[in-house]
Amino acid sequence: MTTVSTPPTPNPTITPVQAVPVPQPAMRLREIVFGAARAAAVRAAARLGVADALGETPATAAELAAVVKTEPVPLQRLLRALTCYGIFTETADGAFAHTDMSRLLRENDPNSLRYISLWCTEPWTWDVWPRLDDAVRTGRNVFEDVHGKEFFDYLHQDAHESAQVFNRAMTTSSMQSAQDVAALLDLTGVSVVADIGGGQGHVLASLLEKHPSLSGTLMDLPGVVARADERLRDGGPLADRADIVAGDCREGIPVAADLYIIKNILEWDDDSTRRALRSVVAAARPGARVVVIENLVDDTPSMRFTTAMDLLLLLNVGGAKHTRQSLVDRLSEAGLLIGEVRPVNPYLHAFECVIPG
Repeated sequence: MTTVSTPPTPNPTITPVQAVPVPQPAMRLREIVFGAARAAAVRAAARLGVADALGETPATAAELAAVVKTEPVPLQRLLRALTCYGIFTETADGAFAHTDMSRLLRENDPNSLRYISLWCTEPWTWDVWPRLDDAVRTGRNVFEDVHGKEFFDYLHQDAHESAQVFNRAMTTSSMQSAQDVAALLDLTGVSVVADIGGGQGHVLASLLEKHPSLSGTLMDLPGVVARADERLRDGGPLADRADIVAGDCREGIPVAADLYIIKNILEWDDDSTRRALRSVVAAARPGARVVVIENLVDDTPSMRFTTAMDLLLLLNVGGAKHTRQSLVDRLSEAGLLIGEVRPVNPYLHAFECVIPG
């Protein structure tokens, strides 16, 4: 997409952030119940490619509209709404400039959240959110009631564009968090690592790149590992130190390792979670490490994000994110010895565990 290029000015005037009184409770609640408008505005900007069109110098709504093929006045209204939340900023002369958040909507930004923003606002989400009271009342998902199929069946059979967005969003999120995991883990004494339910293997690839003497195994469902990170596949730079195993970790784990990593897969129903953990304990030798990495809905600086994910899980598949205590309980029930619990980043925590001797 073409980027608007305007002649640089020595010091573009950005309207300073004004100190404003904290809204009264009634106005805060009004703003919250209009949250759908905020999410829709982010989605519209992402779909139109506004952040990609805007360069490093401010541009008017008319200039941007010519690039993204919209009417200028509605685009100005969209941008003005987004500036209220720190997504873009408006200059004193009525042009718009980037902020740290608006840059995250660029497709090529290394920390891009464009596809995450699209995924969380896909058309099916607007259909299930109004049924949250039903999900709370019954304790089960409402997706099948609304769409006539289970979530993933619907996604891959009836909503191909949404499935592609989902895959891009999960890949982006996994690649970004993989670097954080690789930076966190101390692999002293570890020769072999197993990434269980590891998706496309971004965590494993990051660890293998950081530790040249390490080898590892990626295990996930057949349809998932078929799209494994190209660095791990035959001909990839890490292929000689990586094995790819197709299978369901709830049914058994045919992998021996010094360290087992389980990231973001213990959010199913309790039975599935218990079966997966039992499989790890059965596969691992005494003294092996198990690192469980999950979003928590308490004791975390990102509770607005994680609790929203928790509710969407309830709506879609009947799953749940963990509290610190609920995860400790599941790990203890499986027979794991729990050590340190550390933040990986603002929305993930790592639970260091050991297989008892």
